Amino acid sequence: MTAGSTVEAAKAALKTQAIETPSWAYGNSGTRFKVFAQPGVPRTPWEKLDDAARVHRHTGVAPSVALHIPWDRVADYGELAKYAEESGLRLGAINSNVFQDDDYKLGSVTHPDPAVRRKALGHLLECVDIMDATGSRDLKLWFSDGTNYPGQDDIAARQDRLAEALGAVYERLGDGQRMLLEYKLFEPAFYTMDVPDWGTAYAHCLQLGPRAQVVVDTGHHAPGTNIEFIVAFLLRAGKLGGFDFNSRFYADDDLMVGAADPFQLFRIMYEVVRGGGFGPDVAFMLDQCHNIEAKIPAIIRSVMNVQEATAKALLVDRAALHAAQDAGDVLAANAVLMDAYNTDVRPLLAEVREELGLDPDPVAAYHRSGWAQRIAEERVGGEQAGWGA
Repeated sequence: MTAGSTVEAAKAALKTQAIETPSWAYGNSGTRFKVFAQPGVPRTPWEKLDDAARVHRHTGVAPSVALHIPWDRVADYGELAKYAEESGLRLGAINSNVFQDDDYKLGSVTHPDPAVRRKALGHLLECVDIMDATGSRDLKLWFSDGTNYPGQDDIAARQDRLAEALGAVYERLGDGQRMLLEYKLFEPAFYTMDVPDWGTAYAHCLQLGPRAQVVVDTGHHAPGTNIEFIVAFLLRAGKLGGFDFNSRFYADDDLMVGAADPFQLFRIMYEVVRGGGFGPDVAFMLDQCHNIEAKIPAIIRSVMNVQEATAKALLVDRAALHAAQDAGDVLAANAVLMDAYNTDVRPLLAEVREELGLDPDPVAAYHRSGWAQRIAEERVGGEQAGWGA
């Protein structure tokens, strides 16, 4: 393949990219010490969709919005789905919440009390009901369950309880629906997390069946973890269901994707492209909290960061890379990757946007649109959306 044909193939692929934005990223957030309010923050799920539609309008690649229940609970989910469609969007993954209730202090589906486990399972099944109403494909599960002290609970018994709950949810899934299991190394539990790593998530998903897959949150690993290896392994096994993209410097910081280590993001996206994960079967979602920065521009910038990493991954000369690998030429192989990473893909992406009828500079277009001023003036009164702290 010539250089020109590689660029054209990359442009064609980039035009098909879809990056899901999370409803909660449009709301107020902060640290465990303070939530910082901003003017114009949405007060309702409908206003969140309005902001998401603005992101999609300027980027062209953010057509879906993930919901979080109960943060986005409404009386009629069918009406919310219709509103999304009228706004040029669709409703994406349904995210459960079994971590913000006093009953879940010692766990949710792994709690030692069967009554608490039944309550948590009821919520997860409610989320599948919501999927039915919204037409969502993916149920995303993250559990804060774990223990803080040795001897606090039986580690193996908690895995049994987890497997029982996951099995019940799996059986409830309808045609075309999937369950995506997320993992996290630590926090809020500090001795054991019940789903601490990709191996635990993979083992449970393998036992459940083909509609259970793993979500890779890029902030949920120990320092130095080779995330692209995890991505390659899960793709090879057919168990990579999606990503939660963000960045971290110390722990699960939920900063803008690509902010801490853009080279890592490129390496991840190369494994996605190489492993056949660039398509509808792998969900690309942002999972970020914009605590001090303006929310909509930060989300637009995040989408652009993913686009840039993807563009570079698509430009890797794979024939030259394979030849160097087969020859055992370590430096030549590394140089092929570095050549692609060091390519300035911003002009290429500007061309892609212009060919899609978009402004080549989405951030500048947003600032010119006047949307920030409009929502600051109109969204006065009521209670702003946010997760509270």
